[in-house]
Amino acid sequence: MTTTLRPTGPDQYDADGVRSRSYDICVNSRPVGLLRLTVDPEYGPVTGRVTQLVVEERERRRGRGAVAALAGEEALRDWGCRRVEISVPAAAHAALALAAGLGYTERSRSMLKDVGEEPPLPPGSAVRPMDQAEFEVWREDGQPRLAQTMIERGLSAEEAARRAAASFARLLPEGASTRGAALRVLAHEEAVVGRVWVELERSPREDSDAYVYEVEVEEESRGSGHGRTLMLVAEREAAAAGARTLGLHVLSANTPAVRLYSSLGYRVAEHHFHKPLL
Repeated sequence: MTTTLRPTGPDQYDADGVRSRSYDICVNSRPVGLLRLTVDPEYGPVTGRVTQLVVEERERRRGRGAVAALAGEEALRDWGCRRVEISVPAAAHAALALAAGLGYTERSRSMLKDVGEEPPLPPGSAVRPMDQAEFEVWREDGQPRLAQTMIERGLSAEEAARRAAASFARLLPEGASTRGAALRVLAHEEAVVGRVWVELERSPREDSDAYVYEVEVEEESRGSGHGRTLMLVAEREAAAAGARTLGLHVLSANTPAVRLYSSLGYRVAEHHFHKPLL
């Protein structure tokens, strides 16, 4: 029997011009599942995403999903995409195995932690809000780092710089005083050792009430446990705001950070994979 894709309708474009299309997964013209493709709204037309791939229970374990995924990759190539990304829930073991079998590489993970009482900080550690002057310096340092991650995912340097600046402006429109954004500076024995940014009102994930956007330890202060302390600061901010779940995103290759978060009780909620479209 032959597995094919059949469009459910024409290409669609949202208000921001993001392209998407849905397809029935068919076996001898009989629909047995659904595939949905989009152009990544953050990283532009060079990156495509498989946002949905569902096969009916009775048709699983027959290669239908693999054939549909490969056909979807071909459609994204026709759109001009040079890479494809997928996100797979940690509990979706069959989908994780399929991603590995199709040559996808894990790039990052989304992790979650249930928030309890405010944890104490180590002796000698003190936290204060970031002031506007510090914010300006922090932003000027952070925007190029964000832009670099976009360049690594296919954007030009100029477009990456533009999008990075727009992202900071959108998420922190009032700078250090932005409502719901906890920007905190950590000092140890009166010396500044790091900063943390926690979003308390507009988490980018539906399964978390608060979200850690960035943790930064001064280079000369690394290896002394201040990253752990900053994560405790994030928990304290989330608990004080009444959040029940705290989320974050970490690159899979950042082994020390993955180990730190796991040791603090974070669990993997979703794996994020990518694959070049050659």
